[in-house]
Amino acid sequence: MKNVVRYHNVDIVRQDIRVLKHIDLSIDAGEFVYITGKVGSGKSSLLKTMYAEVPIASGNAEVLAYDLTAIKTRQIPLLRRGIGIVFQDFRLLNDRNVYHNLEFVLKATGWKDKSEIDQRIEDRLRQVGMLNKSYKMPYELSGGEQQRIVIARAMLNDPSLLLADEPTGNLDPATARQIMERLHEISANGTTVIVTTHNETITSSMPARTLHCADRIISDKKSG
Repeated sequence: MKNVVRYHNVDIVRQDIRVLKHIDLSIDAGEFVYITGKVGSGKSSLLKTMYAEVPIASGNAEVLAYDLTAIKTRQIPLLRRGIGIVFQDFRLLNDRNVYHNLEFVLKATGWKDKSEIDQRIEDRLRQVGMLNKSYKMPYELSGGEQQRIVIARAMLNDPSLLLADEPTGNLDPATARQIMERLHEISANGTTVIVTTHNETITSSMPARTLHCADRIISDKKSG
């Protein structure tokens, strides 16, 4: 099975502080992976290296066959087209409705045909159960509804890799479970999904491969 993510002896440094060291990591196409650990343990920094927002300090790192240690600035948008990102704080544009939030992303990534744009938005909103909310402004939606829209946005361009950074952090338990069920469904359909979380209820009730960040080390099995 093809590696979507492959890190060997990678160090991540932020503001002269080594956040994670000696990372050896291989994630295959279609895998669902949790990354757990306390706040500040390096979970988000690891995700940010995967879409080249944080540079690799040392070692070898590949994501979607891009060498992150040698990637050119002009290549970063190409890498990111293959990656969908789900943020905990949603990052929806509050000056436009749900449809126009998604349309903005498609136009920014090169879509031009209005009928194709309409169809893609309809398909993705239906996928997350939000087709009847396309006219709503983000502030008119609940946190769970906004997170569903963010997942739809992340899936617009059929990414090979979906990164979700604490996607249930601001949600009640029932809504959090619904969001995680959506992410597991996306993985079951062939997309590699990586989720950072500190929600042990989720990881125990919906088990998957789990990586754990602690003491600047990332391991494939939770300690304790």
